Amino acid sequence: MSTASTRVPEGRYGRASDERADRTLKIVGAVLGGVLLVIVGYFAYHYVGQNKISAEVITFKATSDDAVEVHLEVRKDAGASGYCTVRSQSADGAEVGRADFRFSGSDTRIDKVVTLRTTAKGTTAELLGCHAD
Repeated sequence: MSTASTRVPEGRYGRASDERADRTLKIVGAVLGGVLLVIVGYFAYHYVGQNKISAEVITFKATSDDAVEVHLEVRKDAGASGYCTVRSQSADGAEVGRADFRFSGSDTRIDKVVTLRTTAKGTTAELLGCHAD
């Protein structure tokens, strides 16, 4: 025997099908979250783990109207070879020089000053990226 105080009015707190829809949405959300996590992990591994050469511009100096000296610090796996692309821009933002500089050998850290030839006076030196062979 059930009394009025223990019975829940029908339809007042939702239907059983709403609970099923909520459960389905939670499952779909968990699956999509897992897939997103796998995708981010995959790209992170290939960006960090597969990049065998990295570098940074330490300093640069315009030595003339047609050259910029760039001091690069290159870090790479022992025995890896590849190249880094550097560009220079003029004061108005136009690109005035771009070149690839190759690095190879057994050293894992290389400090090298390279000369980037330009078509006009370069005011910047920017590392665009490094790629392993």
